[in-house]
Amino acid sequence: MSRTKRITLGISAAALAVGAGLGLAGMASATTTPTPAPSASAGTAVPGDGSGRGGHGHGGERAGLGGANAAELATKLGVDKAKVTAALKTFRDAHKPTTPPAAGTKPDRTALQAELAKSLASSLGVEEAKVTAALEELRTAEQADHTAALKTRLDKAVSNGTLTQSEADAVTKAVQKGVIGGGGR
Repeated sequence: MSRTKRITLGISAAALAVGAGLGLAGMASATTTPTPAPSASAGTAVPGDGSGRGGHGHGGERAGLGGANAAELATKLGVDKAKVTAALKTFRDAHKPTTPPAAGTKPDRTALQAELAKSLASSLGVEEAKVTAALEELRTAEQADHTAALKTRLDKAVSNGTLTQSEADAVTKAVQKGVIGGGGR
């Protein structure tokens, strides 16, 4: 094979790999905020502090661990939003990792959720069972919203010819099984 053909094949293969990577990344980010559920396959988010986005320790009015909004959580618990925000910040700060986790390891999500509920209950003077139920209710609602948003995006991709219905079904299944991020996990 001539040198020109090898170079052309190499460039084509690299372009194809980049295109495939971008396509998979686009499917994996079908929603903008991962929504962990109680399943073992979901990742663990860290609670926010009321200053912006939540989830993975980026601050925010979101409680992480399912993305509960501090205002919604405060309403469900019957306490002041500022107290919830402060309690979430305290919890996040106390659970901030000092070193990056080892590759392929995740914190015990169930234990972290239980610690969050216990910490919030103590900080807010609310029964732990009530906090646990409120967090789960908010997590479930957010998960349903993300699942619906993913379905809408996939339906649009099918209708405009970007994906076939079987491809959209495969993405949905991959998200549900926790293989890729998105709603419905």
